Amino acid sequence: MNAELQEMLVALGARIHPESGCVSDFGDPEAELRAIASGTAVADLSQFALLAIRGADATAFLHAQFSCDVAGLPAGRATYGSYCTAKGRMLATFLLWQASDGWRMMIHGTLAGAIQKRLKMFVLRSKVSIDDLSSTTSLVGIAGASATASIAGLGVRLPQDALAVHCTDADTDPPIECSSTVAIPGQRWIVGLPLEQARTLWPALASLIKPAGTAAWDWSDIANGIPQLTPATQEQFVPQMANLEVIGGVSFKKGCYPGQEIVARTQYLGKTKRRMYRAHCSTSAAPGDPVYSDDVAGQANGMVVSSAAAPDGGFDMLVVVQIESATQSKVHVGAADGPVLEFASLPYSLP
Repeated sequence: MNAELQEMLVALGARIHPESGCVSDFGDPEAELRAIASGTAVADLSQFALLAIRGADATAFLHAQFSCDVAGLPAGRATYGSYCTAKGRMLATFLLWQASDGWRMMIHGTLAGAIQKRLKMFVLRSKVSIDDLSSTTSLVGIAGASATASIAGLGVRLPQDALAVHCTDADTDPPIECSSTVAIPGQRWIVGLPLEQARTLWPALASLIKPAGTAAWDWSDIANGIPQLTPATQEQFVPQMANLEVIGGVSFKKGCYPGQEIVARTQYLGKTKRRMYRAHCSTSAAPGDPVYSDDVAGQANGMVVSSAAAPDGGFDMLVVVQIESATQSKVHVGAADGPVLEFASLPYSLP
């Protein structure tokens, strides 16, 4: 996070995590969770990075690399997607949209450097540049059914359709980084702003709606069934295991991309034996922690994707586990005799 922006957020009450450098919270994590669950909130999203993919060949290049339909994405729309190995295992999940000067890819910050480097390996002679905008752009999350009315006087346009995108025109002299606002599931919005604009907008937003840290936003992703891969869960799942095709992150009509044959075979031969579920537990868990069930003795049959403190106490998490175990058996986290998970509904239906 930019030092000046961090200083400004600290002045607004932010507490910075000593290891990640992200905003843990604004001093009242419980109230922040309640606000993002049932009220309105503005959250710092410094746990994510923003990559810019530009150039004459950028669309064709990304279309050949990712599981989502890049070339066929309509103007003004965003898509979830994944980047897979040749074996169909996901290296990263992301949110992708087109700005006026190229593509924007929001990805977990712990993966950004490695994914940027890997993508550059395949650029070869294509006219494509891949840049990390994290030092010049701030990502802000806004949540709540009344958010549009609450911030109406600030000039921030919040698209109302899920995955709709509004971008400013970056054709200025001198050129500046364009801003983008993306509507995502759960009455939430991602706002990517040049730092100068963010330093002005943040105090105004915080005066109108509850400011929240990264932990509150992570919980909202869990509540909406959105998988966020981190290093602990890389190469552990094919996209269908994390419900990525359900949220529009996989196209089965496009041409080849790394892992495409495995992903298609999984889809058409019906071999998805594991799925991602939302669950609640009295104790915390970490991404990559094993999941066990009583019907599969002696070995793990799943994994925690993400976990965060829940508004009503305890912890909510997304876990990938065998379908039969989730529906017919007790499932434990961390150990075969560990805490039992209580499964909760997702905001979408599974096939």
